[in-house]
Amino acid sequence: MKPIQILRATILLAAAASLVLSVWLFFANDGAMDDKLNGIFVGTWVPSILALGAFLVSSQQKRS
Repeated sequence: MKPIQILRATILLAAAASLVLSVWLFFANDGAMDDKLNGIFVGTWVPSILALGAFLVSSQQKRS
């Protein structure tokens, strides 16, 4: 497996894990508002992770 494929898979796995954690925090709570806010906060990580991944992949492709 090429390093660029490993990088892509890692970025997608991290974004998917963040999404799942966000949904779990939002819905699996005892009604406390803090849990919902934590879910929303973690949900904002997904686009950040994907943007970082796009930056890293594009920088790797320019080197090759």
